Amino acid sequence: MTDPPDITYLFEPRSVAVVGASHDESKVGYKVLENIVKGGFTGDVYPVNPKGGEILGLPVFERVEDLPEGVDIAFIIIPGKYVFEAVKSCAERKAKFLPIISSGFSEVGNIEEEHKMVEYAREHGMRILGPNIFGIYSAGVSLNGTFGPPHILKGNVAIVTQSGALGGSMIGKTAVENIGLSTMVSVGNKADIGEPDLLRYLMKSDTARVIFMYIEGVKEGEELITVLSEATRVKPVIVIKSGRSKRGAMAAASHTGSLAGQDEVFDAIMKQCGVLRAESLQEAFNWCKFLASAPLPKGNATVIVTNGGGLGVMATDACEKYDVSLYDDTEILREAFSDATPDFGSTKNPVDITGQATPQHYESALRAALDHESIDSIIALYCETAVFDLEAFVELMRQYHQKALQVGKPLLFSLLGGGRIEECIRSLKNEGVPVYADVYECVSCLGALYQYYHHSLAEEELPEEYDIDYSTINTVVEKATAENRYFLLSHEAQAIMEAARIPTPQSYIARTLDQAVAFAEKVGYPVVMKVVSRDIIHKSDAGGVALDLENKEELMDAYQAILYNSRQYNPHARIDGIEVAEMVEKGTETIVGARIDQAFGPVVMFGLGGIYVEVMKDVSFRAFPLNREEVLTMMKETRSYPLLLGVRGEEKKDIESVQDAIMKVGAVIHNCALITDIEVNPLVVYERGVKAVDVRILLKREKGGDINE
Repeated sequence: MTDPPDITYLFEPRSVAVVGASHDESKVGYKVLENIVKGGFTGDVYPVNPKGGEILGLPVFERVEDLPEGVDIAFIIIPGKYVFEAVKSCAERKAKFLPIISSGFSEVGNIEEEHKMVEYAREHGMRILGPNIFGIYSAGVSLNGTFGPPHILKGNVAIVTQSGALGGSMIGKTAVENIGLSTMVSVGNKADIGEPDLLRYLMKSDTARVIFMYIEGVKEGEELITVLSEATRVKPVIVIKSGRSKRGAMAAASHTGSLAGQDEVFDAIMKQCGVLRAESLQEAFNWCKFLASAPLPKGNATVIVTNGGGLGVMATDACEKYDVSLYDDTEILREAFSDATPDFGSTKNPVDITGQATPQHYESALRAALDHESIDSIIALYCETAVFDLEAFVELMRQYHQKALQVGKPLLFSLLGGGRIEECIRSLKNEGVPVYADVYECVSCLGALYQYYHHSLAEEELPEEYDIDYSTINTVVEKATAENRYFLLSHEAQAIMEAARIPTPQSYIARTLDQAVAFAEKVGYPVVMKVVSRDIIHKSDAGGVALDLENKEELMDAYQAILYNSRQYNPHARIDGIEVAEMVEKGTETIVGARIDQAFGPVVMFGLGGIYVEVMKDVSFRAFPLNREEVLTMMKETRSYPLLLGVRGEEKKDIESVQDAIMKVGAVIHNCALITDIEVNPLVVYERGVKAVDVRILLKREKGGDINE
């Protein structure tokens, strides 16, 4: 296999070929060539069409085999059934990158053909972008290799999109929003080149200050996590992920041939990586434009300046929603803003300079905010009034926008009013001033900046190593798989916990009633009994569990009842015995788990445990490996986390032991290839220590699937 080409040549090609360039101006093959030529591409351009002749003043090659050797990019725009032959011809001419605009592959179920051409390309030192894409744009070499709009503003926002149609529309939308692009890449089916490949280039690109990705489904999830975590240390990465709803996920999978994945997992992992996840395209574009030029704040102290109290309250609410911290030192606020504020105004934050404010009052307030070392960012709000000099205020906003950039403080404006106000907003936006008609849009942008700021400050902490007996774990798992089982019995799951050094209740497997009585006396009453059967996974549903047995008589009755219930539930069930275990003391019931996610690989979970876990669904997720600090962040995201801090006079619970348990189940799932799911429910948490009361462990099926019941 030949080494793959340097990804740089995809973004900075010296030569491009258009295989399928058309003489017909209505065809995609003509539009792509036209955009390349009229866009001012700085390298050589080679159209290919069997008819030969000339297109747009360029001589046309009749065959791919006639092209010069070593073309950096060969766009393929021909019917899908001919693409593989074109790929082979490009290999003969030693082309490097093949953006395949043609469709008809995995997105319509034609996976085999897609795999075949990718394997062939890689064997011959080529990489494929797509198929099923709308092309690629790169400002550095003035390459508009798309069939989208011809005019693209150059700038410092890079866009990677899985949807070709949406990508084409984004080009038009960015022009309307006055957002300049450094790069636009359509990845389509991601048969070969995916987001990780592109991010590795874009994170090092001097021209791309912000990266925006539209994702429908995730491939190479573990690699994506690694690269995103590196990229967000360098520059902001914004993501929109469609397929949040169940129907949306189905549509996304149908459209791209890839799995959308569980949205809660995706959302949690994006937070873990420091990615900014936008809710809508408009929000994403607002963030892109603002973050591409805004200075990074030096601290968290934000001040709101307003001429309308109601608008200031709305901005305060928005700050809480988007995690923007308002400065609250009343003495310093009074000192800074008293000159700008009338006696009937307020120097508290929000600083209310009242409806009688003039542009001069705003200038005084903005100057004070920019000059004061205790203030790190400013939100300036304006409600339209009849006597206000709007033209003077517009000029003031232009001036102070530049001054804010010079002193390195984020300054954003939000104006509310009628037609004149809307015209001012449009005009100022086109000049790059961060001004918004909606106060929530305004604060959302500052919130995104602060989210990136906080992530950039966080120190990277390495995951801990744990003393886990993997030899014992593998022995237990191999025994089960040798018996063609895809789950572990309760005593086997307990053995896994013990090997991972996670405390469990004392227990024994009784195969006779006499043994059950003896084990109960050894453990000490009260005890719990559970059926042990490879044919009964959900023991409670089968009536195979008895709790809080106080004496020998209760135990004997329960033993017989469990056997009877289990045989009624499944007459053919193989019953290996009855587990006799200590009845654990009451504590806080949590759920801890780990599983192999189809998109992202090893993922850990924490949440409220017990019988209501399916109803409450108060859980959070993270990709593994991760560090203790991230585990704690994950735990704090749940509504039930305060229960561990102690309520109504209770003592604080042993949070560190919960962190250990999460890390250990993650390590087991990460290092034991045959285990797909671990669920500890409940993991009972005490003031000191934890106990894994009920453990369910699932194994990989022989043919590579896993059981996720």
